[in-house]
Amino acid sequence: MGLTGTLLAVDAGNSKTDVAVVTEDGTVLGAARGGGFQPPLVGVETAVDALAEIVGRAWEAAGGAGAPAGFAHVAACLANADLPVEEDGLHAALVARGWSPSVRVRNDTFAILRAGLDEPRGVAVVCGAGINCVGMAPDGRTARFPAIGKISGDWGGGAGMADEALWFAARAEDGRGEPTELARALPAHFGLETMYELIEAVHLGRIPFVRRHELTPVLFRVSAAGDAVALALVHRLAEEVVTLSTVALGRLGLLDEEAPVMLGGSVLAARHPQLEDRIAELLAARAPKATIGFVTAPPVLGAGLLALDEVAAAPAAAARLREHYGA
Repeated sequence: MGLTGTLLAVDAGNSKTDVAVVTEDGTVLGAARGGGFQPPLVGVETAVDALAEIVGRAWEAAGGAGAPAGFAHVAACLANADLPVEEDGLHAALVARGWSPSVRVRNDTFAILRAGLDEPRGVAVVCGAGINCVGMAPDGRTARFPAIGKISGDWGGGAGMADEALWFAARAEDGRGEPTELARALPAHFGLETMYELIEAVHLGRIPFVRRHELTPVLFRVSAAGDAVALALVHRLAEEVVTLSTVALGRLGLLDEEAPVMLGGSVLAARHPQLEDRIAELLAARAPKATIGFVTAPPVLGAGLLALDEVAAAPAAAARLREHYGA
């Protein structure tokens, strides 16, 4: 089957990668899923090798023969493409694969944003393990942040919230801080009685440090029960989400216009009422015309829509692609 002129949509996150071969009329011919995309851990070439295997499976599913090639455009939304220099390096690596001379590399947050929009216009804040924000305008302008952790001014995300909860709970138990139910609830999650036991277990590796993300839902439960310390952390996250949103809207000249602010990622998608209500309250005060939405569609849809944008596909193509993904 001839696949020349088709589009390649890639959403490669930290934990999983989705790839789709799409026609310019929005028909999905083939798709494949694989593991996460982590160049900082394995190197760019090794990461792209793993991505190429997934692309190959999507190509075969679409009926392609031999090595994938001849795509009209490749829209690659990639985790860890946080800085322009990283985008440039990944772009060069993808072009070298020979899939297409037309390749656009973006951070994977752009796939989440585009999946939630009817047109490329608006802002998305993603709060999962970490936190990030991007925005785009129809004329091609974008707004973004480095989003590489504390050194780039970031605060929040599931892992960051868990770390803050642990800090406040430890100080509450030993008397340095304000009393909080977190001091009991956090160790109880792991079947322990005190924060000292939890600190010891994490420090000595009996509880892997990576499991701290399990404590974020505990924080929200304690907050919902009325704990002042936990609630203050939830409200601080709302402040961060709105600050990111309004700065991005301002950079795009959309602060005083009707524009969507899309929220995604596991923490925001959980729809915690205290967090959601506070975000709505703050956003209404700072960007009264902005509207809040939640992204539930798979991000690979966004990558596919970005590919269709690049080839100026008809609106019906975007509608067909959305229908395929149930969005």
